[in-house]
Amino acid sequence: MSGRLDAGEFIELYTAHEVRLRGYVLSLVPRWSDAEDIVQKCSLILWKKFDQYEPGTNFFAWACQIVRFEVKEFGRQLARDRMVFNDEFLNAVAEATVQSRQELQQRIDALQKCVARLPKDHRELLRLRYDERRSVGSVATVVNRPIEGVYKALSRIRLALHACISRRLAEGDV
Repeated sequence: MSGRLDAGEFIELYTAHEVRLRGYVLSLVPRWSDAEDIVQKCSLILWKKFDQYEPGTNFFAWACQIVRFEVKEFGRQLARDRMVFNDEFLNAVAEATVQSRQELQQRIDALQKCVARLPKDHRELLRLRYDERRSVGSVATVVNRPIEGVYKALSRIRLALHACISRRLAEGDV
């Protein structure tokens, strides 16, 4: 390592993106066990090449380049298997996966900002219903409101969140 980045920084970046990288590999490889092998191999390669990572740039995009190369290498090794996809297909899926993950992350960021702007009692209804996975009847009991009122409130909150998210995405405010 060149000294620019240390093991702690690698671990922080890798763990922040590990689930997304695993999903990316799974979108490119048909078998779960093969994907797990590739993820393990890529984690070692990412560590070995971490001195080539430019601090402040997109770690996920950098890691995806390495993953894509390893998936292609894996495909060459299994060329006799009829489940192996050609490079053109892999590249198309890889690009679509990166794009959809970026769009999903933008939506998540917008949702978090929109929820943060809601009144406290609305956030509490969402927390009870979705974080705690309670039924609407259970939420109504906890907040001491009629079930119909909770249904209507949740419906209005979801509509408001949808409008807020759409507005933020359209304005690029994510």
